[in-house]
Amino acid sequence: MITLSLVYLLAGLVFAAFAVLSATDRANAKRFGNALFWGLVAVSFLFGDRLGDVGNGVLVLGLALIAGFGLLGRGQPATTSPDERRVLSERFGGRLFVPALTLPLVVALGVLVFKPMQIGGQPLFDPKQATLISLALAAVISVLTALILLRQPPLAPLQEGRRLMDTVGWAALLPQMLAALGAVFALAGVGELIGQLVTAWIPLDTRFVAVAVYCLGMAAFTMIMGNAFAAFPVLTAGIGLPILINRFGGDPAVVCAIGMLSGFCGTLMTPLAANFNLVPPALLELPDRYSVIKAQIPTALPVLIANVVLMYVLAFR
Repeated sequence: MITLSLVYLLAGLVFAAFAVLSATDRANAKRFGNALFWGLVAVSFLFGDRLGDVGNGVLVLGLALIAGFGLLGRGQPATTSPDERRVLSERFGGRLFVPALTLPLVVALGVLVFKPMQIGGQPLFDPKQATLISLALAAVISVLTALILLRQPPLAPLQEGRRLMDTVGWAALLPQMLAALGAVFALAGVGELIGQLVTAWIPLDTRFVAVAVYCLGMAAFTMIMGNAFAAFPVLTAGIGLPILINRFGGDPAVVCAIGMLSGFCGTLMTPLAANFNLVPPALLELPDRYSVIKAQIPTALPVLIANVVLMYVLAFR
């Protein structure tokens, strides 16, 4: 049975390649800092389950120190120039979209066909991780398709991947780190503590106030955590479950669904959601790194207010 360990192995090998390529990039004055950083990331994927809690904690501290002391720089991978890309785009035309379209097709194939498939009475894919395994498989097939179709050298995907990761830098790891922090908060009982603090300072005797506190709290805590999935277990354990569902009899499906949407409103307004809000300006080399957030706030606030109204109307029928 193919499990998530294969995905970790694949990711670890990719980051190990980034580390090796970074170390050999003499055009980057901070090449050894980059090599060490991506090398530690590779170690976390390849051997994280063997390092234990203390070992992984030391590894994370090492990553933070490398980034905090400014030891990361932008490499100069061997890649095509803008003029060469323009010529290639004219030559291949619509075929450039074939690798990108291959990705969702293979994911759908994996989930709909490979997931229920069994060999010798055992499922081919781990049913609980079939989507992630299919995504990893789709990424490999898409890259191979691009290499064959566009006739690029074998190292091109790794060099372009390294260029992308060097451009984003340490912020590329924020989603993973913040999601882990959310799990730590949930296990530590932070949600219950927040619920106690909220009920001590804000009277939640009326349904509308409780709904507003939960939705606004999801947005605010997501802005702090940078990830709605990290904020959800904390706020739901502290407010959503004990107050909205148990006390006022709210529909769990509606409360949780709209609660997540409220959290996503916070995602639109925080730089800690780096993969959404900081990566695009970095890739496009925009002069204002917060331009995406500024453009999204006028949409996020009305949607957040609408979520409060929708939950109040739909969750308590």
